[in-house]
Formats: sequence, C-alpha cells, structure tokens
Amino acid sequence: EARLAGDTRDAEARFEAAKELAAVRGHRYLPAARVAQLPREELLQRVEAITKPDGQPDMIEAAALLGGAKEPAITVERALDLYWTLAKEKTLGKSEDQLRRWKNPRVKAVKNFIEVVGNKALADITGDDMLDFRGWWIEKLETDGLTPNSANKDLIHLGDVLKTVNRMKRLGLVLPLTDLSFKQGEAKQRPPFSDSWIRERLLAPGALDGLNPDARGILLGMVNTGYRPSEGAMLTKDQIHLTGKVPFITIEPVDRQLKSAYAKRVIPLVGVSLEAFRANPDGFPRYRKNSASLSATVNKFLRENGLLETHDHSMYSLRHAFEDRMLAAGFDDRIRRDLFGHRLDRERYGKGATVEHMQTLLQAIAL
Repeated sequence: EARLAGDTRDAEARFEAAKELAAVRGHRYLPAARVAQLPREELLQRVEAITKPDGQPDMIEAAALLGGAKEPAITVERALDLYWTLAKEKTLGKSEDQLRRWKNPRVKAVKNFIEVVGNKALADITGDDMLDFRGWWIEKLETDGLTPNSANKDLIHLGDVLKTVNRMKRLGLVLPLTDLSFKQGEAKQRPPFSDSWIRERLLAPGALDGLNPDARGILLGMVNTGYRPSEGAMLTKDQIHLTGKVPFITIEPVDRQLKSAYAKRVIPLVGVSLEAFRANPDGFPRYRKNSASLSATVNKFLRENGLLETHDHSMYSLRHAFEDRMLAAGFDDRIRRDLFGHRLDRERYGKGATVEHMQTLLQAIAL
C-alpha cells in the first residue's frame, strides 16, 4: 500500500508514502544527505533493499530508503488547509455557527499575512517578514483607530496555525514568532519626517530609484497630499484630474469603503506630488487590489536604504509631516481637516474653500 501511494504526482502524498515505506522496511526515513553519512553497514543494507531481481534499483523504494523523496514546501496558504485537519480536536462539539466563528479569525489572520508578506513557504519566513507584518499592523492601528488587542489576535491566530502545522507535520522549523505582541498603548503615533529630511534624503536624486514605479509614485504623491497609502493605491484615472487649471485628485468610495464620510475629499496637486501623478495619470494598478503589501514594501526599502529618519518613522510619517506643514503655515482648521479627511468638531457651514484657494495655500508649503 505504501509503494502504491508513492506512485503519485502529489508531492505531499509521495513524501508521506516514502516515510511509511521506509518504516515498513525497518528503517527511519532520512534525507539523502543524512543517508550518505550512515555507517557503511546500514548504508549497504538500504542499498541492497532497493535492488530488484534484475539488479536495477526500484525508484519508489529508493525514494523511501535513500532519501530521494523531496520534502514538499508547505506554504502559508497550504498550512491553513492542513490546519483544519491537524487541529480537529479543537472543533469537537462545536455547532456550525461556533465553527464558523472559530474559523473566520484564523482565515483573516492568514489572509492579512499573505497580503503583506506573500504566500511564502514556512521554511522561508524570516524575522524581517514578521516585523513587516507587525509594522503593517502598527499603521493599521493608527489609521483605523483600533486597539492593540486587534493586532494581537491576528498574531496569535497566525502563530497557532503555523506552529500547529510545524509540530504535527514534524517539520522541525524554528519559526520567528516570539516577541511580536503589542502592549496596551504601544502603537503610538508615528513621528513626522522633518522637511529637511524629505528634501535632502527622500527627494535626493536617485534616492528612490530602487523602488518599483507604482510604490514610488504613491510615496511621492503622498508628500504634498497627505493621503493614506491605501487611498493613493485605489486612485484611478477617473479620480486623477490633470488637464484643468488646477490639477487635483478626488478621494471617493469607488470599489471600496472610505474610513469615514469625512474621508471623501478633493486635494489639489502641487510640487513633487503633481509630477508623480503626471507620470502616472492612470493611477497605480499594481496595488489597486492589494494595498496591504504597499506599506511593507515601501518601509522595507526605506529601512534597507537608510531613508528612515529614526527607527520609529515609516511611510505613514509623510502624512504627519504634511499636517505639520499645514499647521506651521497657519492653515484654517476647516481647510486642514477637509484636506486631511478628518471630522470637523463643529457644524459645517457653506461649501468650504475652493480648490483654487486650497491650491494657493498648498503651493506655499509644497516640496
């Protein structure tokens, strides 16, 4: 039965069959490199056991006894599929509704991780990958007004899936899942970039050349608009207006929900942000349906190239820098909130500032 199961194209089934066949033959399955290091007598026993009467090797037996069956790489997505079976004891006695509520947060945690880091093999997940995922959550806590408990639940559920599969499949991996949880109040607001840092480092000739064009365009567009990264990623040619007297973008709920009703707004384009949109008049399709990986990609690039002013800075610090420049220039509170997409702490009267007036104000603080 083990030999028959080994005659398959399914890598996982083939590997499991090889381990079982080795056990049936009285040996423990070992990878080829380990087999080569065995004492000569045991090595010869294995070689003799795979030989058919005609003197030729039986390839299925060889895969089992000489370590020729390659252990399949289990991706994060595949780990979730395996988890439902491997953790079956946790579902005993649950009603259909309880089972759904138990599964959903684990599905969400894995989906979030894949969107940020990618569907990597478990063996390829690094400490930097986990820090990128944690960094994505730091910004999400800030932008969505969530508590650290939301992030901790994702980290716990992701860790449960990966650790269960690692243990039950006997992968023997050392997964970088420790020291990641958030303490209450830890997800503090990101500091703003200073104007000099933006001018002299981020906007220095060639500083962003290694960043993919769509991520670079969204980053530069953020400098003088202060939009949220996800808002920039979702812009299409219908929300990018470059032909009139005042170039501008509109943040609208097109194929997505906005953070709040106040997030719907018009932002004039000036400085390097206008140049970025002239280079990308149709928007940034690479991240339109997957904005989760945007911040991780940009932050990793900035970190590796020494472009973060401190270790607490991130891409989102450009949004805070934009607000600081408006405050320093004495922008009216309503105009500042309208540009930033924030609620006004009083009733709104009239239509607010015209796009022409906002353009004039922004040109004075443009980088």
